[in-house]
Amino acid sequence: MRNQTTPEENLAPGIVPKAPWRVARVQALSDFRLAVQFVDGTAGEVDLSRLVTSEQAGVFSTLRDPTLFAQVFLDYGAVAWPGEIDLAPDAMYDAIRAQGRWVLE
Repeated sequence: MRNQTTPEENLAPGIVPKAPWRVARVQALSDFRLAVQFVDGTAGEVDLSRLVTSEQAGVFSTLRDPTLFAQVFLDYGAVAWPGEIDLAPDAMYDAIRAQGRWVLE
Protein backbone atom coordinates (compact mmCIF):
# COMPACT_ATOMS: atom_id res chain seq x y z
CA MET A 1 0.00 0.00 0.00
CA ARG A 2 1.48 3.32 -1.07
CA ASN A 3 -0.02 6.10 1.01
CA GLN A 4 2.85 8.46 1.70
CA THR A 5 5.18 10.29 -0.63
CA THR A 6 7.95 12.71 0.16
CA PRO A 7 8.32 15.98 -1.74
CA GLU A 8 11.78 14.98 -2.93
CA GLU A 9 10.24 12.08 -4.86
CA ASN A 10 7.87 14.42 -6.61
CA LEU A 11 9.87 17.18 -8.27
CA ALA A 12 9.50 17.98 -11.94
CA PRO A 13 11.16 20.50 -14.23
CA GLY A 14 9.07 23.64 -14.57
CA ILE A 15 7.05 22.99 -11.41
CA VAL A 16 7.60 25.45 -8.57
CA PRO A 17 8.59 23.18 -5.65
CA LYS A 18 7.96 25.78 -2.97
CA ALA A 19 4.46 26.94 -3.97
CA PRO A 20 2.61 26.82 -0.63
CA TRP A 21 -0.30 24.82 -2.06
CA ARG A 22 1.90 21.88 -3.10
CA VAL A 23 1.11 18.84 -1.01
CA ALA A 24 4.20 17.38 0.66
CA ARG A 25 2.60 14.39 2.42
CA VAL A 26 -0.65 12.49 2.16
CA GLN A 27 -1.99 9.57 4.16
CA ALA A 28 -5.24 7.67 3.71
CA LEU A 29 -7.39 7.52 6.85
CA SER A 30 -10.57 5.60 7.60
CA ASP A 31 -13.99 6.66 6.33
CA PHE A 32 -12.69 8.14 3.05
CA ARG A 33 -10.58 10.82 4.72
CA LEU A 34 -7.04 11.98 4.09
CA ALA A 35 -4.40 13.62 6.26
CA VAL A 36 -2.41 16.12 4.20
CA GLN A 37 0.53 18.41 4.82
CA PHE A 38 1.65 21.15 2.45
CA VAL A 39 5.21 22.30 1.77
CA ASP A 40 4.75 25.34 4.03
CA GLY A 41 3.78 23.10 6.99
CA THR A 42 0.03 23.74 6.81
CA ALA A 43 -1.74 20.49 7.65
CA GLY A 44 -5.30 19.28 7.85
CA GLU A 45 -7.88 16.76 6.78
CA VAL A 46 -9.71 16.16 3.54
CA ASP A 47 -13.09 14.45 3.92
CA LEU A 48 -14.29 12.77 0.74
CA SER A 49 -16.93 10.57 2.41
CA ARG A 50 -19.95 12.53 1.13
CA LEU A 51 -18.57 12.86 -2.37
CA VAL A 52 -17.45 9.25 -2.74
CA THR A 53 -20.78 7.84 -1.52
CA SER A 54 -22.93 10.34 -3.42
CA GLU A 55 -25.02 9.38 -6.45
CA GLN A 56 -23.27 12.27 -8.22
CA ALA A 57 -19.77 10.97 -7.42
CA GLY A 58 -18.83 10.52 -11.07
CA VAL A 59 -15.22 9.36 -11.42
CA PHE A 60 -14.82 9.52 -7.64
CA SER A 61 -17.25 6.60 -7.25
CA THR A 62 -14.35 4.21 -7.94
CA LEU A 63 -12.81 5.38 -4.66
CA ARG A 64 -15.61 3.59 -2.76
CA ASP A 65 -13.27 0.61 -2.91
CA PRO A 66 -11.19 1.02 0.29
CA THR A 67 -8.24 -0.74 -1.33
CA LEU A 68 -8.17 1.78 -4.17
CA PHE A 69 -8.74 4.72 -1.82
CA ALA A 70 -5.70 3.60 0.20
CA GLN A 71 -3.54 3.80 -2.96
CA VAL A 72 -3.48 7.61 -2.73
CA PHE A 73 -0.19 9.17 -3.82
CA LEU A 74 1.31 12.52 -4.77
CA ASP A 75 1.58 13.54 -8.39
CA TYR A 76 3.78 16.65 -8.57
CA GLY A 77 2.25 18.17 -5.45
CA ALA A 78 -1.35 17.08 -6.09
CA VAL A 79 -3.22 14.27 -4.34
CA ALA A 80 -4.00 11.51 -6.84
CA TRP A 81 -5.15 7.93 -7.28
CA PRO A 82 -4.66 5.37 -10.03
CA GLY A 83 -6.98 6.00 -12.96
CA GLU A 84 -6.04 9.68 -13.31
CA ILE A 85 -8.21 10.80 -10.38
CA ASP A 86 -6.87 13.85 -8.55
CA LEU A 87 -7.81 16.79 -6.35
CA ALA A 88 -7.09 20.48 -6.87
CA PRO A 89 -4.28 21.28 -4.41
CA ASP A 90 -4.89 25.05 -4.44
CA ALA A 91 -8.57 24.70 -3.44
CA MET A 92 -7.59 22.13 -0.79
CA TYR A 93 -4.95 24.48 0.60
CA ASP A 94 -7.34 27.45 0.79
CA ALA A 95 -10.01 25.43 2.64
CA ILE A 96 -7.55 23.87 5.09
CA ARG A 97 -5.92 27.23 5.84
CA ALA A 98 -9.36 28.71 6.54
CA GLN A 99 -11.06 25.82 8.38
CA GLY A 100 -8.51 23.08 9.07
CA ARG A 101 -10.35 20.69 6.77
CA TRP A 102 -11.82 20.38 3.31
CA VAL A 103 -15.13 18.58 2.92
CA LEU A 104 -16.04 17.62 -0.63
CA GLU A 105 -19.67 17.01 -1.49
